[in-house]
Amino acid sequence: MPGPLSTRPPRCTGTAGVAGCALAYWLGRCGFVPTVVERAPGVRPGGQAVDVRGVALGVVERMGLLRRVREGATHMRGMSVIDANGKELHRSTEATFSAGRLDSGDVELLREDLVGVLEQLGAGQAEFIYGDRIVALDEGEHGVHVAFEYGPARTFDLVVGADGLHSTVRTLAFGPEGTSPHHLGTHLAIFSAENFLGLDNWQLWHRDGDAGYGIYPVRDDSELRITFGFASGPLDPATRDPQVLRQEVADRMGALCWETPRLLKALWTAPDFYADAMAQVRLDRWSRGRAVLVGDAGYCASPLSGQGTSLALVGAYILVDALRRTGGDHRAAFARYEARMRPFVALNQALATENPGGAAGEESLERAKNALTLDA
Repeated sequence: MPGPLSTRPPRCTGTAGVAGCALAYWLGRCGFVPTVVERAPGVRPGGQAVDVRGVALGVVERMGLLRRVREGATHMRGMSVIDANGKELHRSTEATFSAGRLDSGDVELLREDLVGVLEQLGAGQAEFIYGDRIVALDEGEHGVHVAFEYGPARTFDLVVGADGLHSTVRTLAFGPEGTSPHHLGTHLAIFSAENFLGLDNWQLWHRDGDAGYGIYPVRDDSELRITFGFASGPLDPATRDPQVLRQEVADRMGALCWETPRLLKALWTAPDFYADAMAQVRLDRWSRGRAVLVGDAGYCASPLSGQGTSLALVGAYILVDALRRTGGDHRAAFARYEARMRPFVALNQALATENPGGAAGEESLERAKNALTLDA
C-alpha cells in the first residue's frame, strides 16, 4: 500500500485495540493524520490468546511484524478434555480448542502482546489519546465535529469506529439500529492467575451441562489464562458492573467440581477480569456519512468464531486500501470496502454458528480464513 493518499493530510479518529492500532499504521502510511482515542489509561492488559490466520498473516507481514508476532506465539503441546473430577477423557497433541491444528502456519498469541506490538508501530504514525472517549458526533459538509468526555472538541474529516462489540461510535452514528448485537446464547469470562496447576504448555478443557472452562498456561508457564463459559440469554444491563458480573459468573460456575473453588478464588482477585456475552454485529451497512466501522464494531464474529482478530487486521487494511485507491473519496471508498469485506465477513461469522457448542470444521476454517485477496 505505497505512497501518500493526497497532498492534503485528512484527519481520522479511532480506538486503540487491534483494529484501531492497525488502522492508525496504515492511515499514517497513506497520508492521513490519525488520532486514536482510547478510554482506558493505556493498552488494556489481560485477555485470551487470539489467532492470526490466513490472509491476516499477509497483513501482518506487510506491516513488517510477522517475525515479532511469531516470536510471541504460544507453544502449546496439546490439550486434555477432563471429567468433573479432573480425570482425562480425551487428549490431543495435534490440535487445541483455542488454536486449532498445531501444525498449521497460523499464529496464536496473547491479545495484549499483539496490541502492544501494533500500538508501538502505530505510535509512529498517529496521535494516541488515552483516558478519554467520544460522546457526540455532529457531521457537517466538510467534516465531523467530535465531542470528548474530557478533552476539547475537535473536527475530523472521518471518524472510524474501531471500538468493539459495544461501540459508542456505532451507537452515535447509526442510532437505534446500531445498538443491539445479535446474542449467541453464551457468555465468557476471561482472567489470569498464577499457574497453581503446574501446567506445562498444556491445555485443560471441561464441560458439564451448560457450563465449562478452558485453562492454559502462558508466559513460559508462569501464568494461567482461565476462560469460563456458560449458556445464558442476555443478562440485565446492571450486570455490566464488574463486581456484579463477577458474582454472576461465580454463581453460574459454582456447581462445577474438581479445582473450581480455586478457580473461583482466582476470579475474585484477578486484576484483568473481563466478561461479556458472545454476540455478533450484523448490520446492513457499515458506514453513514463520514463515519465508518471496522473490526468488532462493524462485524463482530465473536470469540466463538476464532476469527475476530483476523477480521480486524484485514478490515483495517482493506478500508485504508479503499481510501487510497479512491483518492480519499470517502463515499466511494466505503462502498469499495464493504463490497470487498462482506463475503469474507459472512464466511467467518458463520464459523461461530456452524457447530453450536463446538468448533467449526477444519474445511470451513480453511475456506473462511483465506477467502480474500489483499491485492484485488
